[in-house]
Amino acid sequence: MKYPGEKPADNSNSAAVDTELVEALAKIVTRLGLSEIEFAHGDFKIRVARQLTAAPAPAASLAAPQPVPASAPQTSAPAAESPGAVKSPMVGTAYLRSAPDAAPFVEIGARVKIGDKLLLVEAMKTFNEIVAPRAGTVTGILVQDGQPVEYGQPLLVIE
Repeated sequence: MKYPGEKPADNSNSAAVDTELVEALAKIVTRLGLSEIEFAHGDFKIRVARQLTAAPAPAASLAAPQPVPASAPQTSAPAAESPGAVKSPMVGTAYLRSAPDAAPFVEIGARVKIGDKLLLVEAMKTFNEIVAPRAGTVTGILVQDGQPVEYGQPLLVIE
């Protein structure tokens, strides 16, 4: 793979994109379960991004090296549009428990008060507590343990 500054002296098509580089970056994004990656070399910069439409398989995480059993989200899609949906404030990885062998913070049917811890979203090796914005009953959990989440994605529903 050649970097933009290392191409032959023929500058007839200096704005051409190195398709090998784009393909290599796309493979890295897919393999690591990233939403985007950026590469810069001198004045050349390229960004490859993908839009996640369905929940991918749980990605490996440095914070939870042990495998996490995959389970389907515990509610239907219309619940995500509910006014009681709690949305992710950031891009990261959702964790429903503090450790792979620990009990989940909440389960469907659990009564919560304002400020109760619902789950964690890990972003840049920092675990951020997602707390209940209102009191009520958890009627749906929309993410899996260890699932990548996007900003504004519904995580669970409190009615």
